[in-house]
Amino acid sequence: MRTHTRRAVLGAGIAAAGSGLLAACSATDQKGGAGHAGHGGAGSPDRAPDDYVSPDGPEVAAAEAKRGSGPVRKVALTATAAKLDLGGRTVNSWAYGDDLPGREVRVTAGDTLELTLANHLPEATSLHWHGLALRNDMDGVPDVTQRPVKAGGSFTYRFAVGHPGTYWFHPHSGVQQDRGLYAPLIVEDPKEPLKYDKEWVVVLDDWVDGVDGSTPDAVLAELSKGMGGMDHGSGSGGMDHGSGSGGMDHGGMDMGGHGGTDHGAHSMGGRKAPSPTGPSRMLMGATSKLLGGDAGDVDYPYHLVNGRTPEDPQAFRAKPGDRIRIRFVNAGGDTAYRVALGGHTMTVTHTDGYPVAHATTDALLLGMGERYDVVVTAEDGVFPLTALAEGKQRTGLALLRTGGGAAPDASVRPKELDGRLLTADRLKADGPVRLASRAPDRTIRFDLTGSMAKYDWAINGRKYTPKQRYPVRAGERVRLSFRNNTTMWHPMHLHGHTFALPDGGPRKDTAIVLPGRRLDVDLDADNPGLWMLHCHNVYHAESGMMTVLGYQK
Repeated sequence: MRTHTRRAVLGAGIAAAGSGLLAACSATDQKGGAGHAGHGGAGSPDRAPDDYVSPDGPEVAAAEAKRGSGPVRKVALTATAAKLDLGGRTVNSWAYGDDLPGREVRVTAGDTLELTLANHLPEATSLHWHGLALRNDMDGVPDVTQRPVKAGGSFTYRFAVGHPGTYWFHPHSGVQQDRGLYAPLIVEDPKEPLKYDKEWVVVLDDWVDGVDGSTPDAVLAELSKGMGGMDHGSGSGGMDHGSGSGGMDHGGMDMGGHGGTDHGAHSMGGRKAPSPTGPSRMLMGATSKLLGGDAGDVDYPYHLVNGRTPEDPQAFRAKPGDRIRIRFVNAGGDTAYRVALGGHTMTVTHTDGYPVAHATTDALLLGMGERYDVVVTAEDGVFPLTALAEGKQRTGLALLRTGGGAAPDASVRPKELDGRLLTADRLKADGPVRLASRAPDRTIRFDLTGSMAKYDWAINGRKYTPKQRYPVRAGERVRLSFRNNTTMWHPMHLHGHTFALPDGGPRKDTAIVLPGRRLDVDLDADNPGLWMLHCHNVYHAESGMMTVLGYQK
């Protein structure tokens, strides 16, 4: 088995030419998306590759040096075909070993993580560290920050881990994330201010792989045919533009721009799309007022909590009176989850790894890629932790057991699901991590475009290619202005940074943008490189709703 060093994988060409790795990529659509500028302008995304910081350039090395180099935590990870027991159903899939989710990686802020990924899959893969502000050449995006890790090859990711929090990792190759290739990454705070007795990491997932012949690639192939003249979700979900649909309206909506231009079939990362296998997985009529209408594209047969179906759930054991820190991760491909713990209220302490002013709630909404930390005080008995697939009328389940008693039925829906509900826009950043008030130096507008009718998801009307760049410069305050011109919601995720929601809102790396809405978020450009920005619906992203922020030299 070949082991590639970071330098060999990236190649000297990147260091010499900024984005030299991309020279061998498709020559089509080199212009990328059009920028809409304000306060200094977004600039042109058409600059030559050598105008941009290379993923392994000296600017990246200098930023990494500032993070320091603490104790090295070495981990070995193997991506492989696996037979997985979901609890009452065994499926063939791909996973990190035989565990679902993959075995947790836990480090302390200040450590250096050195993880070697061995690829025993039949195709190339990669590994993205979701939510971490890390060195760019370790971000795990094929054809942007590294070459794909080929079948039979391996790659060692090594980087300083600077900030505590709840994170996770998964491939950034095709729709592999919608198999079993994901695991939590917990970065402990050496000066942890929270007081709690136990910790429960809860990973939510929607599952289709290996069920009756289905695979995520086949699901994408079916979705990519679209729905002809019918616009999936248009008029079907009681679209509510008022505060009742989540309160995420942060400015007037400009419906001008690009609209949903059809740019052809999805790229499948250069691979030919397979023919659909198994039963149809296209979801029709799933609606949610909370999500502004259409809830999702995919009819998943199972919704899992920590890899288990509701028929055979995981049971977390504690004592009555224990303070339990629950770290929620939504690792799903196409599903938002409304989560609640029966018989308990939750105190939200963090989102996406950053502390918030504590807020009490009965239920939480998590889009794909989002994380929330909560603290609960355990009551005496057996309690359902239920993850309702928002708008899809199915649930995942785990149990909190602190005493005797019968477990609730698999279909249990605790009343807390319909109680007080918190969404990210109703939270405030904790004072020490609140982004300082400052006018943006650069505003970049991102129109989210496309429809289920043609399955032509894109940003600014252009489908993703690895050559796209929206320029920023180190030291700038950058405003990202999302305008959702579609009838579906999109959880937008930025690599390598956190941004702040408006009006003192929380620091996040993934935020829901509701249909017909505008969401402006601010970030400080303090981590040089080439960074993906995309919808974390894996099928929307792979169909084209991705682009790249590039630091100019």
